[in-house]
Amino acid sequence: MTDSHAEDRPATALVIGASGGIGAALADALAARGLSVTRLARREGGPDLRDPAATERAFAALSGPFAQIWVATGILAPAGRRPEKALREIDAAAMAEMFAVNTIGPALVLRHAPRWLPRRGRSLLAVLSARVGSIGDNALGGWHAYRASKAALNMLLKGAAIELARTHPQAVAVALHPGTVDSPFTAGFSPAHGKLPPAEAARRLLAVTEALTPADSGSFRDHRGRSCHGDAPAGS
Repeated sequence: MTDSHAEDRPATALVIGASGGIGAALADALAARGLSVTRLARREGGPDLRDPAATERAFAALSGPFAQIWVATGILAPAGRRPEKALREIDAAAMAEMFAVNTIGPALVLRHAPRWLPRRGRSLLAVLSARVGSIGDNALGGWHAYRASKAALNMLLKGAAIELARTHPQAVAVALHPGTVDSPFTAGFSPAHGKLPPAEAARRLLAVTEALTPADSGSFRDHRGRSCHGDAPAGS
């Protein structure tokens, strides 16, 4: 039996990490586009992705379907630390925390994506990564734990895209580099190219994803739609 009112309902989105600068901006931008947004954030009673058991309980309660899933979580370094500048600064405990937040946490989201995304119609699974997680783009070294955790996340996203394509042919799974966003995440970091306001970064990311097709699933794009691996921009 079909629901005759289903087409009258707004599209739904799930934003994980919705209290951060970019996560909050994405959730607000999606809501402004008319989507019904479910916001999850550790600071607002949501699960801590470093606690797999609590995360699993929280995710089990979500039934979806969600037309869009955004994973906007991550840390640049553990509290009180900064990214490594040299190999001698690598610390096992700090690296483990980086992977717990930046890689394993999003992986716990990915495991639920097949049941959260609709099997029919276009859907989106987007995870926020970072250009420094591109092996081919690494010309400077340093930031070892952060780079490695994001590179691992990119590989997980690629595998998720392959698996989703078998059962969700219209799904687009993509890793996104939002640029350097002005937020607590980047406090104290002064890039030469400046920082993007969160609302502008969100606007750019939504524009990029709107241009993607299932053929782009598994790709890694920046906030201008350019591939972080050197292929053509989305929609070209």
